[in-house]
Amino acid sequence: QVQLVESGGGLVQAGGSLRLSCVASIRMREIGPIAWYRQVPGKQREFVASITRGRYTSYADSVKGRFTLSRDNLDNKVNLQMNSLKPEDTAVYYCQTTMPFESWGQGTQVTVSS
Repeated sequence: QVQLVESGGGLVQAGGSLRLSCVASIRMREIGPIAWYRQVPGKQREFVASITRGRYTSYADSVKGRFTLSRDNLDNKVNLQMNSLKPEDTAVYYCQTTMPFESWGQGTQVTVSS
């Protein structure tokens, strides 16, 4: 099993920035694509962004141009830099991978105030 631990969530004003991190229990080079999802109460989880071993990134239209994913193999983590945050970005953010195993972190709360 791969353990993933998110951190970096918090409260920020609209227009501000946060950086989320997802730390893996094994070498990042042993892990396939890593994705970020987010979920608000009463809603299903939605895709936010993903990054491959080759640093190819994909973003949901709602965050494209504002969020940036990076992969740090040395530190076994991925970072989600979130800029120009909006109240609608408020959610619990989860990191996830399917390779080598289906794994989810526990989530980190992001709250963006008006």
